[in-house]
Amino acid sequence: MDRLSTKQRHKKAAIQQEQSDACISSAEREQARRSANMAAIRGKDTKPEMIVRRGLWKRGFRYRLNHKRLPGHPDLVLRKYRTCIFVNGCFWHGHGVVLTSDHGPLTIENSACCKIPKTNRDFWVAKIRRNKERDKEEKKKLAAMGWHTITVWECELTPRRREETLDSIAFTLNRIWLQDHRTEIVYDQKLEEENANSLIAAEE
Repeated sequence: MDRLSTKQRHKKAAIQQEQSDACISSAEREQARRSANMAAIRGKDTKPEMIVRRGLWKRGFRYRLNHKRLPGHPDLVLRKYRTCIFVNGCFWHGHGVVLTSDHGPLTIENSACCKIPKTNRDFWVAKIRRNKERDKEEKKKLAAMGWHTITVWECELTPRRREETLDSIAFTLNRIWLQDHRTEIVYDQKLEEENANSLIAAEE
């Protein structure tokens, strides 16, 4: 009888454990999966960043990586062009999302490339909002220091759009260089004209 009671107790404990495991909600399982994914995400040398680096190197641009002394630690720094490039993940930096607040809590409307999880949504809304605000402040600081900034989004580096995006970055960098050196070019032209005029006057 005692042996039978022991078996029953073990069976009852096993049933209770199964019921306990079944009580774990799908939301909790999803949160655990998402946490594991977050832990696996790298902060640098990501696939989108490598695409940009290789694409610009192939086009003749040279750069430094993750400059620690500049606000935001830009992914690429091109001193010749006074330009910092940020390669941003669409989700983490809220690409295309719309921030709304009708005299209540701040919310985010999803975009085509940034879907806010339904699980623990308030946490993600707050996190993405902070990221967007931080990005904006870092760009302001860089601008005050005389740096141009280019943001490249993950969705712009898909195989279908990749080359077009890289060509656009190269075009922008060259245009920045021309704009920054236009004053020097104009100054040199005026100096040459003044020298030419002074020589003519001397001959007369």
